[in-house]
Amino acid sequence: MFTGIIQEVGSMIAVDQQEKAMQLTIASEKLTKDMHIGDSIAVNGVCLTVTSFTSHAFRVDVMPETFRDSSLSNLRSTDAVNLEPALQPSGRLGGHFVSGHVDTTGTILSIRDESNARYVDIGVTEGLQYLMKKGSVSVDGVSLTVFDVQDDLFTISLIPETRKATILGNKKAGDLVNLEFDQLAKYMERLMGYQNSPQPAGITTETLAQHGFMD
Repeated sequence: MFTGIIQEVGSMIAVDQQEKAMQLTIASEKLTKDMHIGDSIAVNGVCLTVTSFTSHAFRVDVMPETFRDSSLSNLRSTDAVNLEPALQPSGRLGGHFVSGHVDTTGTILSIRDESNARYVDIGVTEGLQYLMKKGSVSVDGVSLTVFDVQDDLFTISLIPETRKATILGNKKAGDLVNLEFDQLAKYMERLMGYQNSPQPAGITTETLAQHGFMD
């Protein structure tokens, strides 16, 4: 489990790409100081497991499903990546709950600056039902607030600190980004689907309303 608050921007040292999988070696000066084999690290929002490490770098494997469903397959040596270690129970939840299981990818359509904000429109082909204005979304592992939702895109805003502390500040139109939608929205959709099944699980719109989950 992660929070979407990036702890370090690392850089790719080596990308060993097979037909449907990858092994990544990533330079890190901060996270390796308290790292163990088997640790979960979110790399551009994708939860990966540390298989080996030194004082300055660590290695992770990318399985075929992750290779297909994320933008990691586009990584090249020297590329910068967002890094976040798994949330400790005593840690602060500064963003929102992020699982590190990417739902899909989106394409940056346009970028515009207004005062100290940078607005980014991201095109998507699926998952818009999980987004709402002022809701949460993870973009390349960064917890962000949704500012607008349209038929085939949504808009986020990057403050100067986010642009400086993550790779999102260097993104441009046409770039692919990893997207993870809010878990609560996905669970709600799943639960609501049971009311039309032959054997409902006992959760209906009426019971949700009775317990304050719906207006």
